[in-house]
Parts: sequence; structure tokens; C-alpha cells
Amino acid sequence: MTTTNDEWRIDDLAHRAGVTVDTIRYYQREGLLPAAEKSGRNKIYGPAHLERIARIREFQERRFSLAAIRALIESQRTGLADGVFGGSEHSYTLEELVKRSGAAPEIVKAARDSKLLRDPGDYGRQSYDSGDLDLLRGLIELRARGIPPTVLTELGRIYTEGVEQMQHRVVDLFAGTSGSEWQPEELERFQAGDTSADMLPIVNRVVGYVHQRTLQRLTLEAIEHHSAAPPAPPAPAREPAAPAKDAKASRRSFTTY
Repeated sequence: MTTTNDEWRIDDLAHRAGVTVDTIRYYQREGLLPAAEKSGRNKIYGPAHLERIARIREFQERRFSLAAIRALIESQRTGLADGVFGGSEHSYTLEELVKRSGAAPEIVKAARDSKLLRDPGDYGRQSYDSGDLDLLRGLIELRARGIPPTVLTELGRIYTEGVEQMQHRVVDLFAGTSGSEWQPEELERFQAGDTSADMLPIVNRVVGYVHQRTLQRLTLEAIEHHSAAPPAPPAPAREPAAPAKDAKASRRSFTTY
């Protein structure tokens, strides 16, 4: 059978993509690569398959899990990989991460108990990266300033639970499921633009500003409230204790009686 320049058998596709035939079949079984077009008794692949394989390999090199790759491809929002999911090129196992950070077991436990440090699979990753390393180093610095592990755990829990609730609302907002804030054509135009890579640094600036200003305001309110609190009433004066009687005098008075 003769194929055109844009129609290839599976072995031709494998050669062009720099992978094995078994790898192509594996991608298809995992739902990452669309099926070939049928031409008579043959299966034909084309440039779309080649482009998809290149994208899959790029994600794998960046240590995305197969589940994350599938979700990004199926959503047709692969630009999210550079925005929301952008990460470093470094890769660590948990043991390597702990060793490189120098974190004591109590700090690692606080990070994991509070869900500050979660399994990489929760983020679509196959390993930890420099962001996780920076987190542990930050907790080490807080511990060195006298914050005990129990307080680190509670601090982490407050942030993880609070941020998750907030981000659920943010995701719903940009998905158009939170209400009628968007006009249909505006939402469609925004989502088609796939501007997540450009938006994230801007949003981080806004969140950082709000975090700092809110902390300043609440701290000032706490100080003012403490200063305005009425002083505690003085403890009631205790009556002077009666002088102890002499034991012999007591006995004398008793016997006299």
C-alpha cells in the first residue's frame, strides 16, 4: 500500500516521533492518543498524531502523571501546563526532598499532617520539585524563630483549609458555574484565549497584596482592642491571718476551763 506524505503506518509514525511502536499502542490504551484512521485493511496515522505524541513526551519530561496529561489533553487546555501547573525542572523523592532541605522529622510531620506537603500525585506530578523544597525550608526558618511544631501544624492547617475554600470559589467563577457574573459570549471568549500562563503572576500579585493588607488591618485591630480593654480588677485584699495561739497557753486555758 502506498501512503501520502501525511499518511503513515504505525512504524512510520514511531520513526518520525522517535518512540517505539509499543509506546504508541500504550498511549492509545491509556487514552492519550486518538485511534488511527482506517484505510481499507490498514490503519493510517497523520500529523495530528505526531503532534500529540510530541506534546505527551513534553509533559512526561516535565514529570506530569499520565492522569494529568490525559486531563489536560482532553480539556484542550494544554496552556494550563505553563500557567497553573508550571513547575521547576528539579525532581525529588520524599527522601531526597527531606535530605536536601535538612528538615527535622517533626517539621516534615507538621507539613504532612497539615496537608501543606501533599503527595505529588495530587498535583498531577510524579515527584516533588523546588516548590516543595522551598516550603520545607520556610518551615525550618519559622521553627528557628521559636514556633513549635504543634503551632506550625495548626498554621498550615488554617492556610490549606482557608485557601482551598477560596480557590473552589475562584475555579467556579472562571468555569462560569458560580452564577451570572459572566455574559455567555464573554466567558466563551475568555476560555478560548487560554490566558492562564499570563494570568497567574498577576493574580498572585493581587492575592499577595490582599494577604498583606488584611494581615496589617487585623493586627492593628487586635492591638487596639487589647489597648482598649479595661484593666483587670485588683484581687480582693486578704484579711490578715489571726496570730497562732501558743500551744501551752491553749492547753492552760483548756485545763483552766
